[in-house]
Amino acid sequence: MNSVNKSARMAGLLYLIYMVFHISADVIGRSRLIVFGDAATTARNIAASASQFRIGVVGDLVAAALFLLTAWALYVLLKPVNENIALLFLLLNLGGVAIQCSSDLFLIAGQLLLSGADYLKVFPADQLSALAMLSLVLHKNGFAIAQIFYGAWLFPLGYLVFKSGFLPRILGIVLMLHCAFWLMTALQFFLFPGLAAITYISWPLGFIAEFGLTLWLLIMGAKGQKPAANEAG
Repeated sequence: MNSVNKSARMAGLLYLIYMVFHISADVIGRSRLIVFGDAATTARNIAASASQFRIGVVGDLVAAALFLLTAWALYVLLKPVNENIALLFLLLNLGGVAIQCSSDLFLIAGQLLLSGADYLKVFPADQLSALAMLSLVLHKNGFAIAQIFYGAWLFPLGYLVFKSGFLPRILGIVLMLHCAFWLMTALQFFLFPGLAAITYISWPLGFIAEFGLTLWLLIMGAKGQKPAANEAG
């Protein structure tokens, strides 16, 4: 197996492990416990499942680190095509990871507010529940900001996949389309929070683009071909 194939399969493996951790963290740590708009129910859920919530936070942080490693592996794979553009998608991914990890502090804050610690007993329970919900809403907004970077990184990634010569061009096209719809989804969150129409397109498109790329890298690798000549940056 040549070095290009090894890099491709490593990128695919990291991408797959990232997806497993990301989905698991969301299911374990948030979706089953947080009920936005119902502070009292959310507080009871988190207080009753504090360990589960903390595991979800740790899983989220591990997923973020794995996503950055995935971007690094893709950078190594696609750097011979155009180093400057490969560096661009790596930096955009890093920006998203940094914001996502910072926003996880609000998850930790929410759990601490509901921990029952002695120093918090000066606050009424309903105030603590409201403050915890505020922290969770702030996390949700921070995560949405990270999606702007996670959306933007897909265009240079898709472009290099398209130009590589050793990955399917159709995947590059779908990744670039995914970029446009994912950015619209992120901006919709802030500008039109009650509208969800775009998500019905962006989520399936994202699954096809990113999971498709992951499977191709894992199963097919880089087809044993030499990378395209480096373009002028």
